[in-house]
Amino acid sequence: MISTGELKKGATIEHDGKLYSILDYNHIKMGRGSAQVRIKLRDVRSGSITEQTFQAGTKWPRARVERREMQYLYSDDQFYHFMNTESFEQIPVSADKMTDANKYLKENDVCEVVLYGEEVIGVELPITVELTVVETEPGFKGDTATGGNKPAKLETGLTINVPLFIEEGTRIRVNTDTGQYIERVQ
Repeated sequence: MISTGELKKGATIEHDGKLYSILDYNHIKMGRGSAQVRIKLRDVRSGSITEQTFQAGTKWPRARVERREMQYLYSDDQFYHFMNTESFEQIPVSADKMTDANKYLKENDVCEVVLYGEEVIGVELPITVELTVVETEPGFKGDTATGGNKPAKLETGLTINVPLFIEEGTRIRVNTDTGQYIERVQ
């Protein structure tokens, strides 16, 4: 069981017969009455996001999810295919379970596939990934007093803002949570 005092982002709970992932939560203490907790939940199966308010001390069953380290192999029209690096078993993951992970994955990358029983409920990426810039305009000195940014297209098709000194062919580190440039990789 998980109570309102033990909440953390990313935890998976069972509520009303559905699996939810906790996206955000706030403890609210009113002048009168008991404290409440406002929770932003994402339905793991449908992807819909809802906000609900619960009394402090409410408890839910914690969903037992397993995270398996797997290697991304390839994608076809409907599925992304992953391989267990220990047993070499391959599993397909539907595109709707990928959320934003497909923007950062390239072939042979290792990530964690999240399972509830044998059902795939999501894919978790490392906090940062290294990608190569394939298309960007040249940066010009003197354009701005504070450095400045320009758009750059990465090898996965994702477009992000990078500093002016980044050129095509440069490997950069990108934060997978925010989608922002972190640093150039040597």
